[in-house]
Amino acid sequence: MEDIFSKLERLKKERNAVILAHFYQEPDIQDVADFMGDSLALARQAQQTSADVILFCGVHFMAETAKILNPQRTVLIPDLEAGCSLADSAPADEFSRWVRKYPDHTVISYINCSAAVKALSDIICTSSNAERIINSLPEDEKIIFAPDRLLGAYLAKKTGRDLKLWHGACQVHEIFSEQEIVRLKVRHPQAKVLAHPECTAAVLQHADIIGSTTKIIQYAVEGPETELIIVTEPGVIHQMELANPEKTYIAVGNTEGCSCNECPYMRLNTLEKMVTALETLSPEITMTESLRLAALKPLERMLELS
Repeated sequence: MEDIFSKLERLKKERNAVILAHFYQEPDIQDVADFMGDSLALARQAQQTSADVILFCGVHFMAETAKILNPQRTVLIPDLEAGCSLADSAPADEFSRWVRKYPDHTVISYINCSAAVKALSDIICTSSNAERIINSLPEDEKIIFAPDRLLGAYLAKKTGRDLKLWHGACQVHEIFSEQEIVRLKVRHPQAKVLAHPECTAAVLQHADIIGSTTKIIQYAVEGPETELIIVTEPGVIHQMELANPEKTYIAVGNTEGCSCNECPYMRLNTLEKMVTALETLSPEITMTESLRLAALKPLERMLELS
């Protein structure tokens, strides 16, 4: 009888499909992916393949970004309900009304937003290039940063710029427990704390390294420390353990005392849903060409500036 892994491999060949998976996915999904990465790296990776079908194992805005950059390909997501608390915190209609209050501001939006919000933006950024993009603009330029107020506050401190912030946040990174980090630092005094800049300022003050998902994984694997306290979605630990199993990677609890902070949306994707998506070519990510082109423009501006 054909097991689920063999079935996925067969369907992938039949559909001429490529499987992309974000670092926050379940280990089994990470292991069957053709490419692992953050959302932008994966969308750009898809551009380099000859695949007809992209099966994007992540959340909705990531699959949308893949479609924006790969309009000629069929883009699938295993579960259409795999949304994002941060992207959902900026409904396009509300955001549009708010932006119109500041017509003299340049709108920089974090890539973790919907295609509709991207289309309302002047420049898109990632957590790794946001500081560089902000600093590329004249010092007197007025800037809106959206949708993550915590990342925005971190960037305002780093750049010294007065950023007008939208009020969104990531539910995973917002609730890491400062008390738990302090406790872990006492128990593991040699450990380095690695944190994503979407965390609160209270948490970030304890971090030795602050950076994107990719930067956190890279430092954890290549740095000299043998114990690392990881303050981001714990799915990243799987890649760390694969690359350097001799080290100890410690996940941090949240303010409610949970032992981990898993993104509930990311975890909606399963191997079974991946099989169904390739069998039925659904759920498919679609958008009007006018929306795609409007959302593409600030993405291209980001690539120019970074």
